[in-house]
Amino acid sequence: MRRDWLKFLALLAPVLTGCLSHTRSLQKPRLAGAVLNSDAVQLVEAVNRRYDAVNSLTATVDFAASVGGAHTGQQTDYTSIHGFIIFRKPEMLRVIGQVPVIRTTAFNLASNGSTFTLTIPSKSRAIQGSTSVTTKAANPLENMRPQVFTDAIVIRGIAADRIVTLTTSSTTTLEARTKQLIETPLYDLTVLNPGRLDPAPGLPQVDKATRVIHFSRIDLMPTGQDVYNSEGAPETKVSYGPYHDFSGVSFPSTITIDRPLEEYRITLTVEKVIVNLPLPDEQFEQTIPKGYKVQKMP
Repeated sequence: MRRDWLKFLALLAPVLTGCLSHTRSLQKPRLAGAVLNSDAVQLVEAVNRRYDAVNSLTATVDFAASVGGAHTGQQTDYTSIHGFIIFRKPEMLRVIGQVPVIRTTAFNLASNGSTFTLTIPSKSRAIQGSTSVTTKAANPLENMRPQVFTDAIVIRGIAADRIVTLTTSSTTTLEARTKQLIETPLYDLTVLNPGRLDPAPGLPQVDKATRVIHFSRIDLMPTGQDVYNSEGAPETKVSYGPYHDFSGVSFPSTITIDRPLEEYRITLTVEKVIVNLPLPDEQFEQTIPKGYKVQKMP
C-alpha cells in the first residue's frame, strides 16, 4: 500500500508543481458601463409602472421567421415581411403581415383574448380557434397563437399575490466592430405562483415559476423574459434589443420570440410605435370572406 501511494504521489507531483501545465492569455471582457443596484421590490414596481402606462399600442414592424432546430435537424428561414401590430389591454390583438414589394395582405390575425381568427388570402383559407394550443399542428407556425405576441410586446404587471425572487447573472457578447468582449451584468427576477397553503407535514412548500424577467444592471431595463408552462418547461423566450425613443416612448428596437418546444422563432424589427390611441372593438374583429376554407383549431 505504501509503495502504491508513493507511486501515485510521483505521478501527481508534476501536476502540483506546474511542470505539465500551460497558461495562455484570454481576452478580459469589458463592462458595458457603470453597474446600477436595485432590489426585487423596486424592479417589480418598475415593471408595473411600465405596464400601467400602456393601455394600447400600435407598432409598424418587419417580421422575420425561422422554423426548425436541433430536434428536426434542419432550419428554414422565411423572407422578411412588413406589417403591423395593434394591441389593447388586456389581450385584444391584431397582427397583419404584408406580401413583400406589392404590400398586399399575407396574413391577418384578429383576437379578442379568448378566440382568434387568422385569414391567409393567398390560399383563401381561414383558421379559427382558442388562444391556447391543445393539439399541435405539424407546421410549427400554425401553432402560433395571439398570446405569443401579447406575452412579448408588453411585459405584464406582477400581481401583489405573486412570489418573487431576485438573483444575479451576466451575459457576454462580442462587439462586431472592435472584437471586444462586452460583459453585461443582469438581474433575474423570478415570478412564482403561490404554493399550496396546506403542504404535507415535514415537506417544503412547492412554488411554480411562471416567468423570469431579465434586467440589464447598466440601465435596469428589461433585456428579456422567459415564460414557463405548467410543467416548468420554457414555453416562450423573449429577447429585447436596444431601446429607442419612439416619439417619447422608450421601446425595444427589436423583439425576438423563441418557442423552443415547437422550434420556431419570430424576430420583430420595430420601425414605429404609438401608445394609448383609442382603439375600438372593431379593430379586433374580422369577417371571413365568402369562399374561404375554414379550419377549426381545438
